[in-house]
Amino acid sequence: MALIGEILKKSVELADKIFANPDPVEAQIKVLKDLLATAEPTAFGKYYQFHKMLQLSDPRDVFAKSVPFHSYDSMRERWWQKVIEGGEDITWPGKVTYFAVSSGTTSARKHIPVTNDMLASIRRGGIQQIKGVADFDLPADFFETEILAFGSSTDLKKVNDHYEGEISGIAVSQLPDFLEGIYRPGKDIASINDWDEKVDALARKSKEWNIGTISGIPSWIELMLKRVIEFNKVSNIHEVWPNFSVFTSGGVAFEPYQKSFEKLCGKPITVIDTYLASEGYLATQIRKDTDAMALISDNGIYFEFVSFVAENMDDDGSIKQTAKALKIEEVEEGIDYVLVISTVAGAWRYMIGDTVMFTDKQRAEIKITGRTKHFLNVVGSQLSVIQMNKAIQELSGKHNINIREFTVAAIMEEGEYLHRWYLGVDGNHDLDAKNIARELDDNLKSNNKNYKVARTKALKSVEVKVVPDVVFQQWTEETKQKGGQVKFPKVMKEQDFKEWEKFVAETLA
Repeated sequence: MALIGEILKKSVELADKIFANPDPVEAQIKVLKDLLATAEPTAFGKYYQFHKMLQLSDPRDVFAKSVPFHSYDSMRERWWQKVIEGGEDITWPGKVTYFAVSSGTTSARKHIPVTNDMLASIRRGGIQQIKGVADFDLPADFFETEILAFGSSTDLKKVNDHYEGEISGIAVSQLPDFLEGIYRPGKDIASINDWDEKVDALARKSKEWNIGTISGIPSWIELMLKRVIEFNKVSNIHEVWPNFSVFTSGGVAFEPYQKSFEKLCGKPITVIDTYLASEGYLATQIRKDTDAMALISDNGIYFEFVSFVAENMDDDGSIKQTAKALKIEEVEEGIDYVLVISTVAGAWRYMIGDTVMFTDKQRAEIKITGRTKHFLNVVGSQLSVIQMNKAIQELSGKHNINIREFTVAAIMEEGEYLHRWYLGVDGNHDLDAKNIARELDDNLKSNNKNYKVARTKALKSVEVKVVPDVVFQQWTEETKQKGGQVKFPKVMKEQDFKEWEKFVAETLA
């Protein structure tokens, strides 16, 4: 009997009962007040007169009227460039030691401030995730296992008087001491910069560990698992880690990887979605009866929501300043919203770039539905990533194939627009691309009235090209982002798409 595991399991279950999730509205009002009070003496707080807002019992409306929406570019140009150059007390008290460097595949790299308060917020988010595990009926043995967090390198780059890296590397580099005993692969391996070298080092040590939880981006975790299986000359990962029970996935939909994960496992695992972005730990799944995530409403991040409709958006995917932002109690279920956050890292009314949909308003549970720049609406089709994912999953099920990745663009040929899709398929399959295109087109027309109308007007045709999924991985490697917090763009602008098509043609030649 796992005595220690039973004690830990009971402790987690007790904590889950005692520390119930707060009322989201009350929690958000308190979070905003705390943010305003802390940042009041900063340059940003003085400029927007936070001291006046603090005189109100509920400052949310005045805050929304006084502070403009910020994209990354506008936030950096006006405020964060000074922070990057070492300025103190600019948008948050003190001097920023860490910057999360994003790995966007279609835009310039971004430098997001990561304050000590944000690191504390991320750690609290992790505790919230652990507390939520109580709902998943895991065996006592699980609570005696180790955690494999496999992401970006913890060997952060020193630039002037601060450190830069991806958020996963920064977070792991600042793990609390009490987790070091159960954290794998350990700081030595985690600090290796070359991804292949790091995977090989991990594989060599893998048999020594009792892994119960694995955390990371599905595509790179899958490749890591294959390498561990190959190195140990076994048929599935449970022959190496028999107690592997939980995979915490973040940032991308897990469904496209489900079949390939099942092939690598000897028994079922529990998948828990999390939402850790460069800007903070925003949400985590806390119930087994849903795959939605609960916003962490009392953890240093204030949320606002802007309806994702054409009249609210500029052509570059930014929010128009005239758009109305909704408070958490004003949202409706089933509607796409652009997520806007203000945080303990000194981000203010910041458009993170994701769109979300509430699945349960009372519980503040959401799903990520896409990116504002990955929304296909060149000819009025209004296709969100979640609609695309559903259509691709239906294709996968119908043809018993595993479509691991996809990307699409609206391109003009001979004066007419068409949608051209690339589907990355796991394994060798003799597929009729024209038939796949027809089925994909019919699915989208059935489930999106705007798309159906577009197909009778400006959107003249749909094309599909089927390629091995490894081509998508190779593209990511070519952009020097192997193993990082990379989200392959589901929708590309036409110029980026031309570069992608050239790469595909050269790779498959």
